[in-house]
Formats: sequence, C-alpha cells, structure tokens
Amino acid sequence: EQDSDDRAGAIDEAQARADIARGAQALRGHPEDRRQALYGLLEPRRAGLARLAAENAQLNGVNARVRSTVLDVAAPARAFAAAGLGPESVAHVLMNPPFNDPARQRVSPDARRRLAHAGSGSTLPVWIKTAARLLRPRGTLTMIWRADGLADVLQALAPTFGAATVLPVHPGEEEAAIRVLVRATKASRAPLALLPGFVLNDRSGRPTAQAESVLRDGAALPLSEI
Repeated sequence: EQDSDDRAGAIDEAQARADIARGAQALRGHPEDRRQALYGLLEPRRAGLARLAAENAQLNGVNARVRSTVLDVAAPARAFAAAGLGPESVAHVLMNPPFNDPARQRVSPDARRRLAHAGSGSTLPVWIKTAARLLRPRGTLTMIWRADGLADVLQALAPTFGAATVLPVHPGEEEAAIRVLVRATKASRAPLALLPGFVLNDRSGRPTAQAESVLRDGAALPLSEI
C-alpha cells in the first residue's frame, strides 16, 4: 500500500539527491525523507539492477519521487540533462565508486563483484567531477573509499569542494582503518575535519554498540552530525 506521506504534498525537488553506484548501493533512501526526490544512477552494465530498483519503488509506493537511470558516469553533461539530471540540479550526491585498482590491488574473481569494485586510476576524478557538475552551490557529496587512498580523494575534491569531513572506518579495535567515509561541500572554503574512528567490531569479534545502533536501529553516522 502506498505510504500516506507520499500521497499528500509535493515532492521537494530543492532537496533532490542522486545516488551513484555500479552495484546495489544505489537508491538507498532514508525513510524520514518522505519528500526528497531520489535519482539512482547505475552504469549501463547494471541495467538489470535499475529495473529492480524501479520495481521496488513501485511496490513501496514511492515511484513518484524515485527514478532509476542507466547512464555512464563519464557521459557528457547533455546525456545527464536528457535523463533529468542537469547541471546544479541536486542538493546531495551519495556515491560508492569502484575503489580497487587492478594495477595495485587484488580484485574479486567473481565477475559481478569485480564490476562493482574494480576501477582504473582515472575513476575517482571522473566520478567527483560528475558529482560537482550535478550539485548546486553548497550542495554536499558523501562517498566511501579505501582508507589508503584518502590522499587521492582529497586531491580530487580540492578544485571544487571544501569542508571535507573524514570518518575512518575500522574493522576492529586497535586495527587500522580500511575505509573512509568522506563528506564535502561544493564551493566551501572550510578546512578539513577528521572525526574519531568508527569501529565495527569489538575485541570478541562482536559488533560494537555504535555499529549496532547504526546498522540495526538506524542511528545517524557521526558524519551527518557535523
């Protein structure tokens, strides 16, 4: 049954959000954002996922505000505009770029996982450039990347973004971070902020209380509280 909150009132295009991914990470909406227009962008080789996303939106009664699009992230601006994603058309971009470079990291033997996670050295700058074009001034980009590639992320962000906030993600206590979540603001000149690390598992291998609160109870990540 369609949610009553989605039947009443207009969609808030001013807070439109684009999710960009090669895999199933696209189109993960927030339940509290009942008015937020969502655009899920998947690359052409994942057209099947785009169809599933559209069917899921229909089943959940949110198809009026959710649109899944199959488009190459490196496509020209006119291709995005034809899909309803013109320059400076969204307030937020969430993206999960493929962060394993086959020239430097081992990639999965599974074809689907390899497609979702393996990219070249040029992938990151291209994805960030696309996000910058889609975002309005003061819009925010949130992304995940390998922790050992943080310097590359900050370098790619520098021409267009500021106020970079970094949340290191640690697999366990006293273990080095393996991922970083980074949020940055277009056209901001604010300095870098490094947050305390987010630890997934305690010494016994069980999820930490902080991880449980986010994964099971829907608590906000510290990144969204700054």
